[in-house]
Amino acid sequence: MSNVEPTSTELKAQYAAQVAADLERNAKEQERIGTEVATLQEQLAALQNDQALLANLQRTLGGESPTAAGAAPEESATAAPSVPQQASAKTKAAKPRKATAVKPTKTPAKNSTKASAAAAKQPTLVELIRSHLGQQTEPRSAAEITAALAQAHPDRDIKPKVVRVTAEGLVAKGQVHRAKQGSSVFYTASESNPADTPAEAEQKDPVAA
Repeated sequence: MSNVEPTSTELKAQYAAQVAADLERNAKEQERIGTEVATLQEQLAALQNDQALLANLQRTLGGESPTAAGAAPEESATAAPSVPQQASAKTKAAKPRKATAVKPTKTPAKNSTKASAAAAKQPTLVELIRSHLGQQTEPRSAAEITAALAQAHPDRDIKPKVVRVTAEGLVAKGQVHRAKQGSSVFYTASESNPADTPAEAEQKDPVAA
């Protein structure tokens, strides 16, 4: 028990000293803050006094508030119109160009008619063979007749088989003579070539060249 009592007494003394130090520090802090508060109150009172004087001076000079006086230059600056922008905004719209109408090219409607008419004026294969043989002094084979007619009329498709069939038709009509020499057949023009009627020419001419 004797050891416990001295220990508790020492702790109480330490706490007491700590509390006393805290109280002293607190008092000093209050004093400092109070001094600052008094100074701020004096500054506040001075500012209020100055405000009253300035307000009286403002009323004496014309009643314009400092806020309104300060805002006037900004309002005048914003109210001023921008002349270059207004001038550039008024641009003239370009007039649209008139589309030129393209006249359609007229195609000849009678091309096919003219072509058929030109083909109709060409001599038939019967007439070509009969005319060719009439100009020859010697017999001619179907191949020779075909070669001569193809050279004279390159625009026409003349084939040996068609020439041979056409020549045989002329032989049957008595307008061409047929002579066979070995395996070859030759044709010569008859002395008398009776004219065919249009119906007969169409029937005897196997191919319209």
